[in-house]
Amino acid sequence: MARGLVEKAYIAVGEFVVGVPEEGEYASFYGTYVDQVRTGNLLERLRHQGQRVDDAVSATTEEESLRSYAPGKWTVRQVLGHMADSERVFSYRLLRIGRSDPTPLAGFEQNPYVAAADFNARRLSDLAEDFRIVRRATLRLLDTLSADDLTRTGIVNGDPISARALVFVIAGHAEHHLRILRDQYGVGRP
Repeated sequence: MARGLVEKAYIAVGEFVVGVPEEGEYASFYGTYVDQVRTGNLLERLRHQGQRVDDAVSATTEEESLRSYAPGKWTVRQVLGHMADSERVFSYRLLRIGRSDPTPLAGFEQNPYVAAADFNARRLSDLAEDFRIVRRATLRLLDTLSADDLTRTGIVNGDPISARALVFVIAGHAEHHLRILRDQYGVGRP
């Protein structure tokens, strides 16, 4: 392992280590997610997050999963559905940028996605399975990317972003929502 990366987050790609993206590799609003995962082995964290989703679901009844912690906030089901949908979008961006596609990519608004999906009509266990399937696909995609692929950049929603920053965004976005599930809804564990 490269010196100095022990304290910081990293992605091990074969014999290469890819560290935390620098400012300028992603739009500032993604900083919230990147900051969530600045330490440790990011691939291990991505693998572990699937288990944390399972833990949150197993600690929640179908009835409890239909509540929100405050008026206007999403239900547990909507949070899980949002996590899977967002990862689909982020992984698609990772694929396009990692494969050197120069086409600028559009942004997406999360609230219309959640409203259109009607996650509350689905079973909690099905939503958790969706997340696990999407996460497995993300991990398989990462298996196909080299260290050079992860340094590539593209444009998303008018801003530059690197492939490695997208990996951090994927992990950080899930971390953000897992913490909300734990802290605001009382489900799951660290």
